[in-house]
Amino acid sequence: MKVHLVDGTYELFRAYFGAPPATDVDGRPVGAVRGLLATLIALVREPDVTHVACAFDHVIESFRNRLFAGYKTGEGIDPELLAQFQPAEDAVAALGITVWSMVEFEADDALATAAYRFREDPAVEQVVICSPDKDLAQCVVGARVICRDRRRRLDRDQAGVVERFGVEPASIPDWLALVGDDADGIPGIPGWGEKSAATVLARYGHLETIPDAARHWSVEPRGRDRLAEALASRRPDALLYRRLATLRTDVPLGERLSDLEWRGARRPELERLCREIGAEDLLPRVPRWLTTPA
Repeated sequence: MKVHLVDGTYELFRAYFGAPPATDVDGRPVGAVRGLLATLIALVREPDVTHVACAFDHVIESFRNRLFAGYKTGEGIDPELLAQFQPAEDAVAALGITVWSMVEFEADDALATAAYRFREDPAVEQVVICSPDKDLAQCVVGARVICRDRRRRLDRDQAGVVERFGVEPASIPDWLALVGDDADGIPGIPGWGEKSAATVLARYGHLETIPDAARHWSVEPRGRDRLAEALASRRPDALLYRRLATLRTDVPLGERLSDLEWRGARRPELERLCREIGAEDLLPRVPRWLTTPA
């Protein structure tokens, strides 16, 4: 079997900016919920999707905000999008998909924990993390755990991670610490870019093994002296940024593998929700309905 782990927050954002805006009879925004529901119905219609879970950032902030004041917050997110977070979780649950609603941790931590937990199960052929987020590339293991960009129809296994980032999956947090990640509010180290980070980390693997002095480097990226000086002067910052970029694999998820089996949508809940958001046209697309209590 394959286990599909969906980044619900990413899918909700994608639906918000990609689907037509819409409101329900009470004037509440529902366009993103409609789009999210449509894309997840399409997912469960795929023949190899048997076990699936979807993780959401129930709130934008997490434990990382206590580590670094500049880490991402909900500031600047359109209130019409924020208003659809809870309805989105309700819609996914009505579809019969396991929902992980994160508060202390982030959705990506839940996905990383599940990938780590289920990849060694002998019944699992492959874990598919459905998200294009760069930080999730650290979870990739050979072809057993891959990242899938469903919008671009692109799968990225371990070789694909190296091809894209120039480093192995284990070095992705170090790469992000140097380069930065605007989406998460990680500023990176001044002067470092994707190519220089890849060149240095391909040789040294992790931040702590990169020598302070450029003369001790066995690689010569462009601007080597300047890069070494910037890292040496900001090494504590770089280590903090790496901690921020490192996904947790100890999120207390209660579900076992069998709990992730998709048995069908919950008809009363989903029909009621679709009526409320004006998406009854989605109901005929649902491939299976739950016939016994969940």
